[in-house]
Amino acid sequence: PSSPYSASKAASDHLVRAWSRTYGLPTLITNCSNNYGPYQFPEKLIPVVILNALAGKPIPVYGRGDQVRDWLFVEDHAKALLRIAVEANIGGTYNIGGNSESSNLELVQLVCEILDDLVDSHPIGVTKFEELIVFVQDRPGHDVRYAIDPSKIKADLNWSPEESLESGIRKTVVWYTANGDWAQRVVQGAHLNHESRAGGKK
Repeated sequence: PSSPYSASKAASDHLVRAWSRTYGLPTLITNCSNNYGPYQFPEKLIPVVILNALAGKPIPVYGRGDQVRDWLFVEDHAKALLRIAVEANIGGTYNIGGNSESSNLELVQLVCEILDDLVDSHPIGVTKFEELIVFVQDRPGHDVRYAIDPSKIKADLNWSPEESLESGIRKTVVWYTANGDWAQRVVQGAHLNHESRAGGKK
């Protein structure tokens, strides 16, 4: 880990494994690659690309967009977690990956291409959505690559992702284009209960 955020994730694995080995706590640990799909919070990369493109706003990409990530469709992740919970041996650790590595720029361009294919009209002055891409200052401690080896879950539990990157992104774009009202409500904070924010009863 090269950032406090990623270090905290590694630390949680160490704690869980220590409780298991020292006190016999029945645990299973999973590590996954970047998730995406319907209902993802609109601040994340793929929803940002979709929503900004549809609104004719700039699509921000950190640095030159050459950071590489593996992308995992959320429904594939959920199926993997269920398989592990039901079939895996207690104390095991499994990596869950999508077998879909891509640079951030390539991913953003794929989303734009699918939007070009699915959306009838473009913002004024734009013929292709990728024209909205702008490069912004990279964030501190931004890792160049996140790689994951999911061979163990394939060998032990016969699990592998059903969606390719293209098919999963297409399903995601279709969902967001059909559920713009949901995304707008979340952006505006309508998902937060007023009394909860004020410290009142839930």
